[in-house]
Formats: sequence, structure tokens, C-alpha cells
Amino acid sequence: MRLGADRARVRVPATSANLGPGFDALGLALALHDDVEVRALGSAEVVVDVVGEGAGEVPSGEDHLVVRALRHGLDHVGAPQTGLHLTCRNRIPHGRGLGSSAAAVVAGLLAARALVAEPEWLDDDVVLRLATELEGHPDNAAPALLGGATVAWTDAGAGTAHAARLPVHETLLPIAVVPTTRLSTSHARGVLPAQVPHGDAAFQAGRAALLVEALGRRPDLLLPATLDRLHQDYRRSVMPESLALVDALRALDVPAVVSGAGPTVLVLGRAAGEIADAATAPTDADRALDQVFGGAMGGWRIVRPGIDATGATWRRLP
Repeated sequence: MRLGADRARVRVPATSANLGPGFDALGLALALHDDVEVRALGSAEVVVDVVGEGAGEVPSGEDHLVVRALRHGLDHVGAPQTGLHLTCRNRIPHGRGLGSSAAAVVAGLLAARALVAEPEWLDDDVVLRLATELEGHPDNAAPALLGGATVAWTDAGAGTAHAARLPVHETLLPIAVVPTTRLSTSHARGVLPAQVPHGDAAFQAGRAALLVEALGRRPDLLLPATLDRLHQDYRRSVMPESLALVDALRALDVPAVVSGAGPTVLVLGRAAGEIADAATAPTDADRALDQVFGGAMGGWRIVRPGIDATGATWRRLP
């Protein structure tokens, strides 16, 4: 396989995984994006320039996650490796449970797709499988790649990842309540027990099934559909403020969950009227948010990204 282009641009959305009971399976793409421009070099040099989130913190060479994913994609199709110059314009907060690492992995793999002569060799099925190899699970990579809401799973034994798009009700407007603090996914996973009671597992299966119906056709059921017994309470010790916020909002009948591994809190709001602008449209959750914070955000910020229905995009540059 040869290279077919030497410059490309990729855009990848933020994501929120789990959505309460859909642990490691359900995810939602948010219209908050990282943009990556990649240029293949004639030398072996690797330079990564980062603007925005992660600037001055993430690696600037071969260890950068986008570079690692890009090389993984090129290796998979037998394309030659090359020197690289990447410019990353990051808007997705790092370490907040909004899928920044999945976005980087998908960005690198789609950059590889854009550079190779036969991009169909890195189709969505292949990209999802390769992203899962790097990420460990497909719950964020699937919505980042496909957009909208997704359910993802892996074959037992083989570990091959798959995903399907789910319908999303037109009134759904997600709101991310983002803290200043960070939490690594490994730390958040480290407090989960190896086993859970059978009753909790049965409860979780029922609520995850209900959540699919609530997302697509019955948003009035989002409050009961987002109840979780599998992971959120176990993580209370490592994100007490986030779980306290979830508790306070749910006490006011607002469907709020921990976004991914946290500590961001995701509110599944519904438009109070005709949706004109996701960033400003009023939702049924606004009064509750005002009541909980009382005008003092205390370091939290509210982001109203809307839903990205398209997923990651790429194009070659002249």
C-alpha cells in the first residue's frame, strides 16, 4: 500500500459514554470538536503543535496519541511510515470524561485513512476495531466515529468491536457541567469491584434497555432510564463533588449522570421550545441548574454543545 496524499485535515467530536446504565456500551457524540491537520514529511522528523486543551502538557513527538494511532493505521494496511507534522486544535477537555483520548485515536486513524492511496482499506469497521485495540473498549470511539448515539459491543473471545447507531429524539439537548478537576480513566476504573450483586446486574440490564427507548422515542422516561447501580456509586470516593451534583439534580427530577469515567456531569436536557441554537436554547433543566448553583459556579462551567449527528470527518488538502 502506497501513500496517496501528503496533507489532510480531520475533525472529531467529544463523546459522553455510559449515559448512566449503559456501562462500556452506550455513548453520545457532542458537538465540541478537536481539529487535526497532518502533513507527511520527507524526513523522519515528528513535530506536534498543540493549541488549546493539552497545550504544553501532552507529548510533542512519537508518543503523542494521534501519532501513535496514525502509525497503527498505516501499519495495519502495510503503508510506509513517514515523518509527520501535526497541528492539533483541541477543544475537548482532557481528563474530564468527554472522550478526549478516543477523539485522538479516531483522529489518528482517520488521518491514516486520508493519507493512504486506498482509504477504503480503513473503513469504519476497521477503524472501530483498531481504535478499540488502542482504547481497550469501544464506547467512546463508536460515537466519535459515527456520530449521534451508539451502542457498541465486542465479540466474545475474538474481541472484535462493532457498533450501531441509535435514534435520538429531536428535543434532546445534552448539557455538560465540567469541573476544573481531572480524573484519569484508570483511576476511575480502579475503584470498581470485580463482582456486583445479581440484583444490581438485573436492574442495570433493564434500565439500559429502557434508556434506548427513552433516547429515541420517550424522552419523558429519561429520569428512570438513567438510573445506575453498576459504577457511579462505587466511584463516589474519587469524585464526591460530581456525584453530589448528580444527586442534587436528580432530586429535582433532572436526568443527570456522570459522563464517562468523570468527573464531568452530563445532563440530558430537553428543549423547552423550538430548537434554534443548541448553545442558547432553553431546556427543562435550566431552572434546576440555577437552583443547585444559586449563581455561584464554584469552578464548574456549563457547556451546551448540542449533539454531533455526523461523527468524525476527514478530507485531503492540496
